[in-house]
Amino acid sequence: MSDHSLNESPADSDPSLRRVLGLPALVFFGLVYMVPLTVFTTYGIVTEVTGGRAAGAYVITLIAMAFTAASYSFMVKRYPVAGSAYSYTNRSFGPNTGFLTGWSLLLDYLFIPMINYLLIGIFLNIVFPAIPIWTIVVSAVVLVTLLNVVGITSVARASNAIVAAQLVFIVVFVASSAQTLNTGVPIDFLAPLRGSDSVTGFGPLMAGAAILCLSFLGFDAVSTLAEETKDPRKTLPKAIMLTTVGAGVLFTLLAYVSQLVHPAITFDNVDTAANEVMLMAGGQLLANFFTAAFVAGSLGSAIASQAAVSRIIFTMARDRFLPKAWLGNLSPRFGTPVAATLLVSSVSMLALVIDLTTLASLISFGALVAFSAVNLSVIRTYLIDEPNNRTAAGILKYGIVPGIGLCLTLWLWTSLSGLTLAIGSTWFLIGLVYLAFLTSGFQSRIKEIAFPEGGH
Repeated sequence: MSDHSLNESPADSDPSLRRVLGLPALVFFGLVYMVPLTVFTTYGIVTEVTGGRAAGAYVITLIAMAFTAASYSFMVKRYPVAGSAYSYTNRSFGPNTGFLTGWSLLLDYLFIPMINYLLIGIFLNIVFPAIPIWTIVVSAVVLVTLLNVVGITSVARASNAIVAAQLVFIVVFVASSAQTLNTGVPIDFLAPLRGSDSVTGFGPLMAGAAILCLSFLGFDAVSTLAEETKDPRKTLPKAIMLTTVGAGVLFTLLAYVSQLVHPAITFDNVDTAANEVMLMAGGQLLANFFTAAFVAGSLGSAIASQAAVSRIIFTMARDRFLPKAWLGNLSPRFGTPVAATLLVSSVSMLALVIDLTTLASLISFGALVAFSAVNLSVIRTYLIDEPNNRTAAGILKYGIVPGIGLCLTLWLWTSLSGLTLAIGSTWFLIGLVYLAFLTSGFQSRIKEIAFPEGGH
């Protein structure tokens, strides 16, 4: 038996996950899910959109995400269970609304592993052109699936090593950039915040912030591991806020340094702008180091994101929203949701036939639905359902904070492309039709299943 052996309560035959994760492992999990070097994935795009103010756009995104992260911390303290926004909405608004939130969230989570597999294939193919992209993608899917089947402890260990490698690269990058800038020529330290005169105003900054909001999905992924966390009511809120603020500061710093070392706001190829920055900061050696670290980060993100979505599917199946006999059970040997993990792996094989731009456009819809739902869940749970919290402090904490998070999230919605809204709405409609089937045309509610909780 692994350290994730199957646990069942005598009073409840539903399987539950074993609590083995502490604060450091959760923070590392969130960071590797977000990928510390993800700033360079969209750096060229955001730099051009904002006119060289990528760092400023990150500050705006961090502020917006901090309010939503606070809402997640409130909800995970109340409901330390797997399932993230799905579980919180389920408990706050009922299983039907919870299902629709979880269904929208699946659109987000299902495509995040896929985009990482595609990035691994693209970047490794540049270094090893003799190896076809499809071979690399399939190999990565198999490797990540095996790690997730073995257990979350192996995922945490792999995450720690990958984050450590990226942090080493970040130190080298900042040091190389400082050496490159140390030429005796005066440096305009406000340039990365002021930007170019060719692109001005607050609108471009918001457009850049909308692109960057998906870089902060790690705090949401942390909440999916509630049932595998030691003392989750205390540990998870801390992990969520530390992950969000830590990543936001890191992203802002990297964008700021990159703009200093490479002041241009246009690039030969916007998708590979990071290579131009690396060549300017440290030459070909640093560029090669970046490629290795970026691929490692993408692999780590694939590991973490596949673990997260498999647990969401497991939770929904355990609650009979999806086929329980197939997806709602844990492996007796490993104590992990093997069937759900294999389903995610199968979907990820679409990376062989779908392009990077389309994948990126599909991720944001589910994320913003989840963020909005969690902010609303805080207001419903703590203020509407609990009148005792309607004090000045309670209204500030459980009303104004999530209210601001909701408004900022809805503001980011206005920057979504028409294609993203169309595909996301179609996915939501399919979920609505499936819910109608499950409830016999909304004549009944899906039975609400008691969530196993712990950490009291």
